[in-house]
Amino acid sequence: MEFFITLDALDLRLLDLLQEDASLSNQALADLAHVSPATCLRRVRRLVETGVIEKQMAIVSPEKVGVGLSALVEITLDRQGAEHLDAFETLVVAAPEIQQCWRVAPGPDFILVLQVSDMPAYHALVQRLFTQHANVRNVKTFFSVKRAKFDPRVAVGVAGGRVLR
Repeated sequence: MEFFITLDALDLRLLDLLQEDASLSNQALADLAHVSPATCLRRVRRLVETGVIEKQMAIVSPEKVGVGLSALVEITLDRQGAEHLDAFETLVVAAPEIQQCWRVAPGPDFILVLQVSDMPAYHALVQRLFTQHANVRNVKTFFSVKRAKFDPRVAVGVAGGRVLR
């Protein structure tokens, strides 16, 4: 059963602060949110336990670790039955080079965001995931020439403070 959790102004402030810097200590977060450390800790735990906060992680600069080729890939399958879509999705989400996988409609069946070191690595990924997959009809790739914005934050507070759990 799905239900909504109501988020108040403090929850939204904490989410905003954590999205900006998840490495903040509880004391620093409490200071920035203008609440006691105990209240802060209790609220953040609630946000984690209810699934509002899915994961905390570091964002790595791809170029600084030698993974500088970004691409957006449209994939169209020959057969779009649920089992075919699920099988392809399982294949691509298991690949560490795939950062995002979206099922979309209308148009292609999937849009993928991937990050690899260079063009030979891209070709190897294409061969492994798309060329050898009998159900892939079409692959259309767009290579990034410049990243103008990358921000994984969610604009909290925009949806009226209701978050589906």
